[in-house]
Amino acid sequence: MLKGRDEIDILRIYENAGAAGISYITDKKYFNGNFDMFKKICASTELPVLRKDFITTKDEIEKTAEAEGGAILIIARMLKDETAEFVDYALEHGLDTLVEVHNKEEIDIAKDTNTTMIGVNNRDITKLELDDGTVSLTEQLSNLIPKDVVFVSESGIGSIDDLRIALKYADAALIGTSFMKAKNMEEFVKSFVEAKL
Repeated sequence: MLKGRDEIDILRIYENAGAAGISYITDKKYFNGNFDMFKKICASTELPVLRKDFITTKDEIEKTAEAEGGAILIIARMLKDETAEFVDYALEHGLDTLVEVHNKEEIDIAKDTNTTMIGVNNRDITKLELDDGTVSLTEQLSNLIPKDVVFVSESGIGSIDDLRIALKYADAALIGTSFMKAKNMEEFVKSFVEAKL
């Protein structure tokens, strides 16, 4: 996916294109992520950096805070009843929290937390996001998301049209795959950042 590019080069491309923040996947098993690279990215930018991983222990929250991450992904499907506790722990450690949901039940879990952000993952993590998720899920679930949090549409955003639909309902979009696959990444990211929606 890096196509021979260095992560820091990609970071600079995102910065130059005007991205509001960076997300980096630290999961090694499925996504070949690297926590040391996350630390390096955090040290190399003024932008907030979101750690994406399957967080299941509070140690990982502490590690993220020590690395000076800006936010951490908390997946409601994985943590279930512990979600609120993990959110509070992250907030106490100075991290913003993005609680990820994929259905109404998970939104109910997220609503019972003090999270600053709720993200609808348009793809299914149980399929490792290899399913053909579309932004229609953001639309379907939008009226269930509380108005006092930042609502993020995650994944499945491959075109300006997708972005337009997502941002009709959500406050922000988290985009990864389509940016990484772009032939001219900086131009492509910039076209999303500057899109007249």
